[in-house]
Amino acid sequence: MTEYTTVIGLEVHAELKTKTKAFCSCSTEFGGAPNTHVCPVCLGMPGALPVINKQMVEFALRFALAVNCEIQRYSKFDRKNYYYPDLAKAYQISQFYQPIALNGHLDVNVDGETKRIGITRIHMEEDAGKLVHSGASISTSDFSAVDYNRAGVPLIEIVSEPDMRSAAEARAYMEKLRAYLQYTGVCDGKMQEGSMRCDANISIMPVGSKEFGTRAEIKNLNSFKALERAIEYEVERQKEILEDGGHVVQETRTWDDAQGMTFSMRSKEEAHDYRYFPEPDLAPIIIEKEWVEKAKSELPELPDARKARLMNEKGLDDYSAELIVADKKMAEYFDAAAAETDDAKGVANWILGDVSAYLNSNSCGIGDFPVSPAHLGQMVALIKKGVLSSKLAKKVFAEMLKKDEAPADLVKKLGLEQVSDEGAIQAMVDEAIAANPQSVADYKAGKDKAIGFLVGQVMKKSRGKANPGMVNKLIIKTIKGE
Repeated sequence: MTEYTTVIGLEVHAELKTKTKAFCSCSTEFGGAPNTHVCPVCLGMPGALPVINKQMVEFALRFALAVNCEIQRYSKFDRKNYYYPDLAKAYQISQFYQPIALNGHLDVNVDGETKRIGITRIHMEEDAGKLVHSGASISTSDFSAVDYNRAGVPLIEIVSEPDMRSAAEARAYMEKLRAYLQYTGVCDGKMQEGSMRCDANISIMPVGSKEFGTRAEIKNLNSFKALERAIEYEVERQKEILEDGGHVVQETRTWDDAQGMTFSMRSKEEAHDYRYFPEPDLAPIIIEKEWVEKAKSELPELPDARKARLMNEKGLDDYSAELIVADKKMAEYFDAAAAETDDAKGVANWILGDVSAYLNSNSCGIGDFPVSPAHLGQMVALIKKGVLSSKLAKKVFAEMLKKDEAPADLVKKLGLEQVSDEGAIQAMVDEAIAANPQSVADYKAGKDKAIGFLVGQVMKKSRGKANPGMVNKLIIKTIKGE
């Protein structure tokens, strides 16, 4: 069989967090009753004229700078003409010929390797409405209804270069994009609500070839898992076609998550088929140098810079720092918790361990986590000081999940103070050694694991309160007669 190289380019649509739509004053709030956030402008009624939302331009400018794009001083809107039920005007106001930004990039990390993914362009446009299918997907539905609340919501479309070579790289790029959207405050990145969506262009070519294969576009992938699964399926589908002597058709396909398959929707339209022409009702946008400099000066600490800070100042390893900064709210939670202790690594371990386990099991984000960052950090500080053992900290943590109380108060209330008094621990060590002569003999014979049993006996006597490090040290010291 021929070996193939996968070629992937992504077109990511991100809804901007403006209060009103791109060209009218209708609300952009998610979840309203169908067709209640609409007006003559976003419904394309005759005689209704659009007006540019300035905040949309400012958000697009801010994000483009964050991902290293070249800002275009002159940009303008065009009409993209096509008929589809969710497009009330039968055209979409977008930017084709002269977008707001070009030539950016993001660096992603996959399996310890850093790769630069090019960003071809970023342009502004309005969103279409939403088709509500009667079945589980468009391919299994008898009919679809149309909700125009989303029509006219401002978007930026982020078009990558075809630089990705695996589903893992595509996911890493999408995750990094979402982090940058969240950090810059231009989009909430809630894929489950459709505020961030992705179209994936996928093709394969024989290893060593310089010419890309025919691509298929998979529309509206709304989760990282769906993106990975759709790419993996589509690559195998195209391989089978080529191995059977067939030809891959350029087309638009849809992903059915339940069946784990892509299905053909329509043949792929080329750009010229949309009959783009300049939007006659909107003036061009002129972005002066002063506007760009002001936007640059207002950029927040971005994910890569934050990751470097956590590694350099807090001593986190690359993997832990990468996971924490991937979510802005998680990174903010970490910083607030770490401010309560000098054990930042301990805070990271708790966040990536017990805290993340709670979030996953309850299907919620860090914003809904019941323990305040200050209290988590204070608990880690108690562990570092030896007031609380790691084992007993689990009990304190469980209590904080029920009611967010200060960990020091819980330790006193539950009587969980760790015993670090050497005299008290020595007495328990002497009892354990006297009661278990065989374990002592085993240790002297070179069986180091015997110490673990003796430590367990002392911890049992202390009801888990003894300082385990001190217990281990005193047992060895006593057995050796030091």
